[in-house]
Amino acid sequence: MYLEQVALIVDDYDDAIRFFVDVLGFELVEDSPSLTKDGRPKRWVVVRPPGTATALLLAKADGERQARAAGDQFAGRVGLFLRVDNFTVAYDRLRSMGVEFIAEPRQEPYGQVVVFLDVAGNRWDLLGPRPSR
Repeated sequence: MYLEQVALIVDDYDDAIRFFVDVLGFELVEDSPSLTKDGRPKRWVVVRPPGTATALLLAKADGERQARAAGDQFAGRVGLFLRVDNFTVAYDRLRSMGVEFIAEPRQEPYGQVVVFLDVAGNRWDLLGPRPSR
């Protein structure tokens, strides 16, 4: 058993794809036409980090309630955690790509960490390798 997908509300499909694929380096798994429950066109957009099973479904906000949730899906908390093999390389690359970091990197018992914002404004932890025990 594994968690296959997590929906993440975004303002715009193409902006979100650019961020997750071009900036974070995720794979675009699927970008297919679809329909809302009431028959309006939408897209089924799925991205994931290379070599992983769990993916993000990028769901364009539909209606006022969803639009309010875009960028605040976790009520101001860090809600997503991206672990990388080389923290310094990943951090420097993301900074050079214009990713907004809201603090300086710090060392924690679970590894090096820094909080960044995605294209919609959701908070993520960028995590380095777990310390060896």
